[in-house]
Amino acid sequence: MIIDISQEVFSCKVFPGDPQPVREVKLSISDGAVCNLTAFSMCAHNGTHVDAPYHFINDGKTIDSVPLDSFVGDCCVVKRSGEIHAEDAEDILCEAKGVGAAERILLAGKLTVCADAAEVFAAAGVKLLGNESQTVGPEEAPMEVHLILLGAGVVLLEGIVLDGVEEGRYTLCAAPLNLGGADGSPCRAILMR
Repeated sequence: MIIDISQEVFSCKVFPGDPQPVREVKLSISDGAVCNLTAFSMCAHNGTHVDAPYHFINDGKTIDSVPLDSFVGDCCVVKRSGEIHAEDAEDILCEAKGVGAAERILLAGKLTVCADAAEVFAAAGVKLLGNESQTVGPEEAPMEVHLILLGAGVVLLEGIVLDGVEEGRYTLCAAPLNLGGADGSPCRAILMR
């Protein structure tokens, strides 16, 4: 079974202040062209996307230098809501270890990862932390949580869609585009079971 957990790009949610993706039809068969051709513009952090350390750390790794095994491998989907604090993070890690998938954790639900929880995930050696909102930390002040996680090399997968996805172990593929020198990238995130 393959589950698409990505937002559609042109209608996706965007972080406040980020540009909305724009699609432009360059050629159209119905207008007599030999093929259909689309151009588009978007922010690297629109819709379902990954954050590289360079997003908040000026000398951090860019998206093209983050190892691909951060984005591909076993993961654990865990449902929560509200603020996630250190004790919650410990419980989440325990669940993920219990199914043998603690390197990549996807958090389902309307939630905010707080700094103390970010410290727990960072200390545990998590490779990727995913969530459904457009930012992993508080929307009004995302910097602290990003610095903790990205500073520890934890890649962030933001803007995923986990409606109807059951908790448990999956194989995740959320490989970014190979955007040299970029701070993040859109991706097509899928779960396989």
